[in-house]
Amino acid sequence: MSSSTSNEREAILTFEDKKYDLKSMPKEVQELVKGMQVADAQLRMHEDTLKVLAVGRQHLAIQLKAKLETINPIN
Repeated sequence: MSSSTSNEREAILTFEDKKYDLKSMPKEVQELVKGMQVADAQLRMHEDTLKVLAVGRQHLAIQLKAKLETINPIN
C-alpha cells in the first residue's frame, strides 16, 4: 500500500496494483489508510530499533570474547 500526493488537490492511493482517488473515498476508508500509514511508520521504527539492538549485542559479544581469552575454561 502506498499513497502519494503530487499537490494539495491530488491524493492517490495505490493498493494491490490499483489506483484510487483517496479524497473521493468515504471518511472510513480514509481513516483506514491513515491507520495503515501509522502502522507502516511504527514497523519501520521498530525494525530500526531491532537493527540497533543487534549491532549492540554483536559489540557486546566481541567484548566478551576478548575478555574470556584471558580466563581458563572449566572444560
